Amino acid sequence: MPPTPPTSGSTRSAAVLNALIRGFWSHPDKRLDAAERAEYAALVTEWAIADAAERRRGDVVKAA
Repeated sequence: MPPTPPTSGSTRSAAVLNALIRGFWSHPDKRLDAAERAEYAALVTEWAIADAAERRRGDVVKAA
C-alpha cells in the first residue's frame, strides 16, 4: 500500500525521497506493478512538495 503523503508538508527531505524514488529503478528493464506505480507516484508528488519547500527556505545549495 502506498504511503500517504503528509498534508502539512513533507517530513522527509527531497534528498531522502529522491533516493527512495531511485530505488524503484534498480535495473533498466524493471517494470512496476500497479502497487509500485501508485507508491512511485505518491513519492514523486511528495518529493516535488519537499523540493519546492526546501528551495523557498534556501535549503538547497547550488552546485559549483
